[in-house]
Amino acid sequence: MAKNLFSEVGSFGTVALRLFFAAAVLMLLWRPSVRMNRRAWTVVLGYGVTLGLMNLCFYLALARIPLGIAVTVEFLGPLAVALAGSRRWLDAFWAVLAAGGVVLLMEGGGELNLVGLLFALAAGTFWGLYILVGAALGRHTTEGNGLALGMVVAALVAVPFGVADGRTALIEPWVLVAGLGVALLSSVIPYSLDLEALRKIPPRVFGILMSLEPAMAALIGLIVLQESLYWAQWIAVLCVVVASAGATRGARSEV
Repeated sequence: MAKNLFSEVGSFGTVALRLFFAAAVLMLLWRPSVRMNRRAWTVVLGYGVTLGLMNLCFYLALARIPLGIAVTVEFLGPLAVALAGSRRWLDAFWAVLAAGGVVLLMEGGGELNLVGLLFALAAGTFWGLYILVGAALGRHTTEGNGLALGMVVAALVAVPFGVADGRTALIEPWVLVAGLGVALLSSVIPYSLDLEALRKIPPRVFGILMSLEPAMAALIGLIVLQESLYWAQWIAVLCVVVASAGATRGARSEV
């Protein structure tokens, strides 16, 4: 849905719609109190800025490279969180396998936009930070209050870019409806589930339990957006998925 909005309002405009509506829905849903201590507000601000920058970078990547490739490269952020601090030699193997998958992704055929890949890598960096800051948000806020306020901060980061990019097209009725749909499907529902998960499991475990995301993104890109990948690129996606699944198996005893 988001990618189909690019031709009308641009990548910045799409991000702005997503985060604006997500913030509005979450504020209505949770009606959070702004009476928090300084530490809680620091975490909320950090969460919101990270969330805003992650979305901006990801949509800039999505405008330049296929969905499956963008998510696979972005997924290096959570995978890095999953493997950080591990001293097991097998985890080193999973890290090398994931890195090899990314190399194969870039060399596996076709011309990939370098700027798009760099934006996906930046989005992955912010995604890793999002996991860590999200865990802190779960510790310092209750229910969805921190998420709602953090989403407002993220919207404040993105909306000025979106207005400059989309201009009057942002207020067309069908664009607003599509933007609301994107907000619900990609922000309100998944981030609410993320936050509840991060209240109950460590960030490392959370990071490695999303191992199927690259494969699902590539499959959805193929079916919905008709974005076909070369066989070597499918193998590259599989390498990242296997690396994440291997790390998940190694973490079972810790869970």
